Amino acid sequence: MDHAAEAHRTDLMTITRYVLSEQSKHAESRGDFTILLSHIVLGCKFVCSAVNKAGLAKLIGLAGETNVQGEEQKKLDVLSNEVFIKALVSSGRTCILVSEEDEEATFVEPAKRGKYCVVFDPLDGSSNIDCGVSIGTIFGIYMVKQDHDPTLDDVLQPGKNMLAAGYCMYGSSCTLVLSTGSGVNGFTLDPSLGEFILTHPDIKIPKKGKIYSVNEGNAKNWDGPTAKYVDKCKFPKDGSSPKSLRYIGSMVADVHRTLLYGGVFMYPGDKKSPNGKLRVLYEVFPMSFLMEQAGGQSFTGKQRALDLIPKKIHERSPIFLGSYDDVEDIKALYAAEE
Repeated sequence: MDHAAEAHRTDLMTITRYVLSEQSKHAESRGDFTILLSHIVLGCKFVCSAVNKAGLAKLIGLAGETNVQGEEQKKLDVLSNEVFIKALVSSGRTCILVSEEDEEATFVEPAKRGKYCVVFDPLDGSSNIDCGVSIGTIFGIYMVKQDHDPTLDDVLQPGKNMLAAGYCMYGSSCTLVLSTGSGVNGFTLDPSLGEFILTHPDIKIPKKGKIYSVNEGNAKNWDGPTAKYVDKCKFPKDGSSPKSLRYIGSMVADVHRTLLYGGVFMYPGDKKSPNGKLRVLYEVFPMSFLMEQAGGQSFTGKQRALDLIPKKIHERSPIFLGSYDDVEDIKALYAAEE
């Protein structure tokens, strides 16, 4: 990469420009979706700035309450949640918001109501703030039929109905990965401009990867197919090299690596947590949507992840996602078990 040339590049594809150019492909579009996305992007910039200052601003440390998932809340989660709720409501384009931090869904007052429904985890992996590991925001967007007042059923839709999904990772750089249903693009925040610039156009996950990512500390509780697959990664019978294990414990960071380098990320159900630990609406669905858009696939152990129909907003599901061939191997092991 020619850094000198890059520094003087004048034709910048910002995320705003990208979304507007996508909008122009839809003649019926009125720009509502574009406005909604710009509010999500603003939330991400704010949280990125807050995360960078966390150590200094004494924002770390527990806020003294426990959220609905029983995790001790850090001040940054609370802050991020408030920022996103306010940004989304003020966009005037949303009607229902589901956040990992709030037990109940937020219904937007009629005066500020729009046709979109946003599900999000404002700060995923926040228990890692203290040690500097990458954390992130995950979001998914649905459209609501406007022939009735919004209800919870409008958000309890299968993931395949999502219009768009993405995540923003706050790490060595601030990266926003987005799909609006026609491929996956990655943008990096240029702090000097305060703009997200397209740096990873049309991300495609390799068909097969050399990495597997799973919390091996849970191995004694795994089901048969998971144990067999991990065994196959370590001791391949076909003479190929064993796969490398990489597990950060922050879903955004683990999925980001999987998307770029290939391989498989797993959070299986086990004896202790038969439904796994990751939440369907704002973790499993958005990441599965991105994986499929990038040419990979996503599986729950029983079915395609995006076909799941959630019954509750904080429902959990096992998940296996990543390179097409690697997930195919896992599906074969589950099929054999049956």
